[in-house]
Amino acid sequence: MTSGQVTFSNIHFTWRQVSHHPMIVACHCEGRGWKFWGDSNLKSKFWGRSIQLDPVGVLTLEFDDGEIFQWSKVTTSIYNLILGKLYCDHYGTMRIEGNREYSCKLKFKEQSIIDRNPHQVQGIVQDRNGKTVATLLGKWDESLHYVLGDHSGKGRGLEQWYEACLLWKRSNPSQFPTRYNLTHFAITLNELKPGLKEKLPPTDSRLRPDQRCLENGEYDMANAEKLRLEQRQRQARKMQEQGWKPRWFAKKKGSETYRYIGGYWEAREQHKWEACPNIFSQASTTDQMLV
Repeated sequence: MTSGQVTFSNIHFTWRQVSHHPMIVACHCEGRGWKFWGDSNLKSKFWGRSIQLDPVGVLTLEFDDGEIFQWSKVTTSIYNLILGKLYCDHYGTMRIEGNREYSCKLKFKEQSIIDRNPHQVQGIVQDRNGKTVATLLGKWDESLHYVLGDHSGKGRGLEQWYEACLLWKRSNPSQFPTRYNLTHFAITLNELKPGLKEKLPPTDSRLRPDQRCLENGEYDMANAEKLRLEQRQRQARKMQEQGWKPRWFAKKKGSETYRYIGGYWEAREQHKWEACPNIFSQASTTDQMLV
Protein backbone atom coordinates (compact mmCIF):
# COMPACT_ATOMS: atom_id res chain seq x y z
CA MET A 1 0.00 0.00 0.00
CA THR A 2 1.56 3.29 -1.07
CA SER A 3 0.99 6.60 0.61
CA GLY A 4 2.17 10.16 0.42
CA GLN A 5 2.02 13.57 1.98
CA VAL A 6 2.50 17.14 0.85
CA THR A 7 3.22 20.18 3.00
CA PHE A 8 2.57 23.67 1.69
CA SER A 9 2.35 26.90 3.64
CA ASN A 10 -0.27 26.22 6.35
CA ILE A 11 -1.58 23.17 4.43
CA HIS A 12 -1.14 19.48 5.23
CA PHE A 13 -2.27 16.92 2.67
CA THR A 14 -1.93 13.16 3.07
CA TRP A 15 -3.27 10.29 0.99
CA ARG A 16 -3.09 6.52 1.17
CA GLN A 17 -4.11 3.50 -0.86
CA VAL A 18 -6.48 1.84 1.59
CA SER A 19 -7.61 -1.09 -0.55
CA HIS A 20 -6.08 -3.20 -3.32
CA HIS A 21 -9.30 -4.70 -4.66
CA PRO A 22 -11.18 -2.59 -5.33
CA MET A 23 -8.37 -0.05 -5.63
CA ILE A 24 -9.32 2.83 -3.31
CA VAL A 25 -7.27 5.89 -2.36
CA ALA A 26 -8.32 7.99 0.64
CA CYS A 27 -7.09 11.50 1.37
CA HIS A 28 -7.28 14.16 4.08
CA CYS A 29 -6.26 17.81 3.84
CA GLU A 30 -6.22 20.57 6.45
CA GLY A 31 -5.72 24.29 5.96
CA ARG A 32 -6.32 27.44 7.91
CA GLY A 33 -10.02 27.36 8.78
CA TRP A 34 -11.04 24.31 6.71
CA LYS A 35 -10.72 20.54 6.19
CA PHE A 36 -11.15 18.44 3.06
CA TRP A 37 -11.45 14.66 2.79
CA GLY A 38 -12.68 11.92 0.49
CA ASP A 39 -11.81 8.64 -1.17
CA SER A 40 -11.51 7.65 -4.80
CA ASN A 41 -12.97 4.51 -6.33
CA LEU A 42 -13.94 3.87 -9.94
CA LYS A 43 -16.39 1.77 -11.90
CA SER A 44 -15.10 1.23 -15.42
CA LYS A 45 -16.64 0.19 -18.72
CA PHE A 46 -14.52 -0.78 -21.71
CA TRP A 47 -16.03 0.02 -25.11
CA GLY A 48 -13.29 -1.26 -27.41
CA ARG A 49 -11.60 1.97 -28.45
CA SER A 50 -12.50 3.88 -25.30
CA ILE A 51 -12.94 3.39 -21.58
CA GLN A 52 -15.55 5.02 -19.35
CA LEU A 53 -14.68 5.80 -15.73
CA ASP A 54 -17.47 6.54 -13.25
CA PRO A 55 -16.17 7.84 -9.89
CA VAL A 56 -17.73 6.41 -6.74
CA GLY A 57 -17.72 8.31 -3.46
CA VAL A 58 -18.31 11.75 -2.00
CA LEU A 59 -15.83 14.59 -1.46
CA THR A 60 -16.36 16.83 1.57
CA LEU A 61 -15.17 20.34 2.43
CA GLU A 62 -15.87 21.57 5.96
CA PHE A 63 -15.13 25.02 7.37
CA ASP A 64 -14.44 25.73 11.02
CA ASP A 65 -17.75 27.56 11.37
CA GLY A 66 -19.59 24.33 10.55
CA GLU A 67 -20.50 25.02 6.91
CA ILE A 68 -20.11 21.89 4.76
CA PHE A 69 -20.12 21.27 1.01
CA GLN A 70 -20.24 17.79 -0.54
CA TRP A 71 -20.03 16.65 -4.17
CA SER A 72 -19.14 13.74 -6.43
CA LYS A 73 -17.02 13.78 -9.57
CA VAL A 74 -18.51 13.48 -13.06
CA THR A 75 -17.85 10.74 -15.61
CA THR A 76 -14.52 10.65 -17.44
CA SER A 77 -14.00 8.87 -20.78
CA ILE A 78 -10.66 8.24 -22.49
CA TYR A 79 -10.83 7.84 -26.27
CA ASN A 80 -8.65 6.40 -29.05
CA LEU A 81 -7.01 3.76 -26.88
CA ILE A 82 -6.00 1.72 -29.91
CA LEU A 83 -5.62 4.17 -32.80
CA GLY A 84 -5.49 7.93 -33.11
CA LYS A 85 -4.67 10.79 -30.74
CA LEU A 86 -5.46 9.91 -27.14
CA TYR A 87 -7.76 12.39 -25.37
CA CYS A 88 -10.22 12.49 -22.49
CA ASP A 89 -13.53 14.19 -21.79
CA HIS A 90 -15.45 14.93 -18.59
CA TYR A 91 -19.24 15.04 -18.71
CA GLY A 92 -22.30 14.79 -16.52
CA THR A 93 -23.88 16.85 -13.76
CA MET A 94 -22.02 17.73 -10.58
CA ARG A 95 -24.18 18.74 -7.62
CA ILE A 96 -22.42 20.56 -4.80
CA GLU A 97 -24.71 20.32 -1.80
CA GLY A 98 -24.34 22.78 1.07
CA ASN A 99 -25.72 22.37 4.57
CA ARG A 100 -26.66 26.05 4.93
CA GLU A 101 -27.67 28.73 2.48
CA TYR A 102 -26.28 27.76 -0.92
CA SER A 103 -25.86 24.81 -3.26
CA CYS A 104 -24.54 24.58 -6.81
CA LYS A 105 -25.21 22.53 -9.94
CA LEU A 106 -22.61 22.28 -12.69
CA LYS A 107 -23.28 20.61 -16.04
CA PHE A 108 -20.25 19.31 -17.96
CA LYS A 109 -21.27 19.08 -21.58
CA GLU A 110 -20.27 15.90 -23.38
CA GLN A 111 -18.13 16.52 -26.45
CA SER A 112 -19.48 15.51 -29.84
CA ILE A 113 -17.65 14.84 -33.11
CA ILE A 114 -18.86 18.09 -34.69
CA ASP A 115 -18.50 20.22 -31.53
CA ARG A 116 -16.27 23.22 -32.24
CA ASN A 117 -16.44 24.51 -28.67
CA PRO A 118 -15.68 21.50 -26.42
CA HIS A 119 -15.18 21.20 -22.66
CA GLN A 120 -18.03 23.56 -21.76
CA VAL A 121 -19.26 23.88 -18.19
CA GLN A 122 -22.47 25.68 -17.21
CA GLY A 123 -24.01 25.99 -13.79
CA ILE A 124 -26.12 27.85 -11.28
CA VAL A 125 -25.89 28.65 -7.57
CA GLN A 126 -29.18 28.46 -5.69
CA ASP A 127 -30.25 29.47 -2.21
CA ARG A 128 -32.23 27.22 0.12
CA ASN A 129 -35.51 28.41 -1.48
CA GLY A 130 -34.39 27.33 -4.95
CA LYS A 131 -33.77 30.85 -6.24
CA THR A 132 -30.83 31.22 -8.64
CA VAL A 133 -28.43 33.78 -7.17
CA ALA A 134 -25.52 33.31 -9.58
CA THR A 135 -24.76 31.77 -12.97
CA LEU A 136 -21.49 30.08 -13.95
CA LEU A 137 -19.92 29.51 -17.34
CA GLY A 138 -16.57 28.32 -18.61
CA LYS A 139 -14.47 25.35 -19.69
CA TRP A 140 -13.02 22.70 -17.43
CA ASP A 141 -9.60 22.98 -19.08
CA GLU A 142 -9.41 26.80 -19.28
CA SER A 143 -11.34 28.92 -16.80
CA LEU A 144 -14.62 29.43 -14.95
CA HIS A 145 -16.54 32.73 -14.54
CA TYR A 146 -19.65 33.77 -12.65
CA VAL A 147 -22.16 36.60 -12.72
CA LEU A 148 -24.74 37.41 -10.06
CA GLY A 149 -28.35 36.60 -10.91
CA ASP A 150 -29.99 34.15 -13.28
CA HIS A 151 -28.36 34.43 -16.73
CA SER A 152 -28.69 30.79 -17.74
CA GLY A 153 -30.81 31.62 -20.80
CA LYS A 154 -28.85 34.61 -22.06
CA GLY A 155 -26.28 33.03 -24.33
CA ARG A 156 -23.38 30.70 -23.89
CA GLY A 157 -20.50 32.94 -24.88
CA LEU A 158 -18.51 34.89 -22.31
CA GLU A 159 -18.52 37.86 -24.66
CA GLN A 160 -22.18 38.36 -23.68
CA TRP A 161 -21.33 38.39 -19.96
CA TYR A 162 -20.16 41.97 -19.47
CA GLU A 163 -20.08 41.70 -15.68
CA ALA A 164 -18.56 38.23 -15.43
CA CYS A 165 -16.00 37.70 -12.66
CA LEU A 166 -13.17 35.21 -12.87
CA LEU A 167 -13.34 32.29 -10.41
CA TRP A 168 -10.52 30.11 -11.69
CA LYS A 169 -8.03 30.09 -14.54
CA ARG A 170 -5.47 27.49 -15.50
CA SER A 171 -1.79 28.32 -15.28
CA ASN A 172 0.12 28.94 -18.46
CA PRO A 173 1.98 25.88 -19.80
CA SER A 174 5.71 25.69 -19.18
CA GLN A 175 8.04 27.26 -21.72
CA PHE A 176 10.08 24.07 -21.44
CA PRO A 177 7.57 21.19 -21.79
CA THR A 178 8.47 17.82 -20.28
CA ARG A 179 8.13 14.41 -21.89
CA TYR A 180 4.65 13.91 -20.45
CA ASN A 181 3.62 17.60 -20.42
CA LEU A 182 3.55 17.64 -16.62
CA THR A 183 3.08 20.98 -14.91
CA HIS A 184 5.71 22.43 -12.60
CA PHE A 185 3.44 21.59 -9.66
CA ALA A 186 3.02 17.96 -10.77
CA ILE A 187 6.78 17.53 -11.11
CA THR A 188 7.48 18.86 -7.63
CA LEU A 189 5.05 16.35 -6.09
CA ASN A 190 7.59 13.58 -6.72
CA GLU A 191 10.65 15.62 -5.82
CA LEU A 192 12.87 14.49 -2.95
CA LYS A 193 14.39 17.65 -1.57
CA PRO A 194 17.47 17.48 0.70
CA GLY A 195 16.44 16.37 4.17
CA LEU A 196 12.98 15.20 3.13
CA LYS A 197 13.73 11.52 2.56
CA GLU A 198 14.63 11.00 6.22
CA LYS A 199 11.19 12.26 7.27
CA LEU A 200 9.13 9.99 5.01
CA PRO A 201 7.67 6.58 5.88
CA PRO A 202 8.98 3.66 3.79
CA THR A 203 5.53 3.43 2.17
CA ASP A 204 5.72 6.91 0.61
CA SER A 205 5.15 6.80 -3.17
CA ARG A 206 8.11 9.12 -3.78
CA LEU A 207 10.36 6.23 -2.78
CA ARG A 208 9.07 3.94 -5.55
CA PRO A 209 12.15 2.65 -7.41
CA ASP A 210 10.32 2.04 -10.70
CA GLN A 211 9.05 5.61 -10.75
CA ARG A 212 12.50 7.01 -10.01
CA CYS A 213 14.11 4.87 -12.71
CA LEU A 214 11.55 6.11 -15.23
CA GLU A 215 12.37 9.72 -14.37
CA ASN A 216 16.06 8.98 -14.81
CA GLY A 217 15.50 7.44 -18.25
CA GLU A 218 16.42 3.91 -17.09
CA TYR A 219 13.48 2.29 -18.87
CA ASP A 220 14.53 -1.37 -18.72
CA MET A 221 15.20 -1.13 -15.01
CA ALA A 222 11.95 0.76 -14.48
CA ASN A 223 10.00 -2.03 -16.17
CA ALA A 224 11.78 -4.72 -14.13
CA GLU A 225 11.07 -2.86 -10.89
CA LYS A 226 7.43 -2.37 -11.86
CA LEU A 227 6.98 -6.12 -12.40
CA ARG A 228 8.65 -6.86 -9.06
CA LEU A 229 6.43 -4.42 -7.17
CA GLU A 230 3.31 -5.79 -8.84
CA GLN A 231 4.21 -9.21 -7.48
CA ARG A 232 4.53 -7.74 -4.00
CA GLN A 233 1.18 -6.04 -4.40
CA ARG A 234 -0.42 -9.40 -5.11
CA GLN A 235 1.03 -10.63 -1.83
CA ALA A 236 -0.39 -7.57 -0.07
CA ARG A 237 -3.80 -8.28 -1.57
CA LYS A 238 -3.75 -11.71 0.08
CA MET A 239 -3.10 -9.96 3.40
CA GLN A 240 -6.12 -7.72 2.76
CA GLU A 241 -8.32 -10.77 2.23
CA GLN A 242 -7.16 -12.07 5.60
CA GLY A 243 -8.43 -9.03 7.46
CA TRP A 244 -5.75 -6.41 6.88
CA LYS A 245 -6.61 -2.84 7.96
CA PRO A 246 -4.96 0.37 6.72
CA ARG A 247 -3.15 2.78 9.02
CA TRP A 248 -4.37 6.33 9.63
CA PHE A 249 -7.63 5.76 7.73
CA ALA A 250 -10.70 3.73 8.69
CA LYS A 251 -14.18 3.16 7.32
CA LYS A 252 -16.78 5.47 8.76
CA LYS A 253 -19.26 3.54 10.88
CA GLY A 254 -22.25 2.47 8.80
CA SER A 255 -20.60 3.64 5.58
CA GLU A 256 -18.18 2.49 2.89
CA THR A 257 -16.25 5.78 2.95
CA TYR A 258 -12.86 6.21 4.64
CA ARG A 259 -11.97 8.93 7.15
CA TYR A 260 -8.62 10.01 8.54
CA ILE A 261 -8.20 8.83 12.15
CA GLY A 262 -5.06 10.82 12.92
CA GLY A 263 -1.51 9.89 13.83
CA TYR A 264 0.36 10.39 10.57
CA TRP A 265 1.80 13.83 11.17
CA GLU A 266 2.65 12.94 14.77
CA ALA A 267 4.59 9.88 13.56
CA ARG A 268 6.33 12.00 10.94
CA GLU A 269 7.39 14.55 13.53
CA GLN A 270 8.86 11.84 15.75
CA HIS A 271 10.24 9.71 12.87
CA LYS A 272 8.41 6.68 14.24
CA TRP A 273 7.83 4.37 11.29
CA GLU A 274 8.45 1.01 12.97
CA ALA A 275 4.95 -0.21 12.03
CA CYS A 276 5.52 0.64 8.35
CA PRO A 277 7.63 -2.01 6.56
CA ASN A 278 9.75 -1.18 3.56
CA ILE A 279 7.32 -2.26 0.85
CA PHE A 280 9.69 -1.29 -1.96
CA SER A 281 12.60 -3.43 -0.77
CA GLN A 282 13.36 -6.93 -2.00
CA ALA A 283 10.75 -9.38 -0.66
CA SER A 284 11.80 -12.24 1.58
CA THR A 285 10.06 -15.36 2.81
CA THR A 286 9.46 -13.69 6.16
CA ASP A 287 8.27 -10.44 4.67
CA GLN A 288 5.07 -9.28 6.35
CA MET A 289 3.15 -6.98 4.06
CA LEU A 290 1.50 -5.05 6.88
CA VAL A 291 1.29 -1.53 5.58
